[in-house]
Amino acid sequence: MDILVCPVCKGELELTVEEENEKEIVTGSLYCAKCDVRYPIEETIPNLLPPE
Repeated sequence: MDILVCPVCKGELELTVEEENEKEIVTGSLYCAKCDVRYPIEETIPNLLPPE
């Protein structure tokens, strides 16, 4: 988590976990307060593509 930053502004990301197993986060999101953008985590994969 320490190396992940917002792809747009390089700001800190805040993790929200909805579902996790013993090894990883299954669903949730990463939120950038600077940009007010939420990046989803689905099936253990974070989608960090910048918004259109």
